[in-house]
Amino acid sequence: VIFRWWKISLRSEYRSAKPGETKETHENFLENSHLQVQIALIFGAKILDYVFNLCEGKFDFLERLSDSLLLNIISYLDLEDIARLSQTSRRFAKLCTSDKLWEQIVQSACDHITPDMRALAEDMGWRQMFFTNKLQLQRHLRKRKQRHGSQRSSQP
Repeated sequence: VIFRWWKISLRSEYRSAKPGETKETHENFLENSHLQVQIALIFGAKILDYVFNLCEGKFDFLERLSDSLLLNIISYLDLEDIARLSQTSRRFAKLCTSDKLWEQIVQSACDHITPDMRALAEDMGWRQMFFTNKLQLQRHLRKRKQRHGSQRSSQP
């Protein structure tokens, strides 16, 4: 574990201060309560927990995956599982409510998406479109066509 720090100050006596560095093996870091307190004070308890887990060999491999790969994986989950996953972290909450995810889900649930349906989904959001029943969608599509038809006829 390597920690580096810099002193930032307007005082002239600190202008020539060089960066500091502490190197510890994982085992030594786990036993060094002074360094742990410093890490907790500066970075907070979450970062200290994260470093502890890394030192103990507990890696969160999901955190290392890209958003696009996670979206692809999430798109295969049941709706209940997506709802539960969205409650586990801010990152998963953002991913589970993203338009990219719900576009994939709608595309896998529908045989064919017409250009009108795609335009409506971009207006109202893919998630909202997924949870809207067919009758309401037909009504939205009719209204959208009427609006665009009246706008075109009013233009010279």
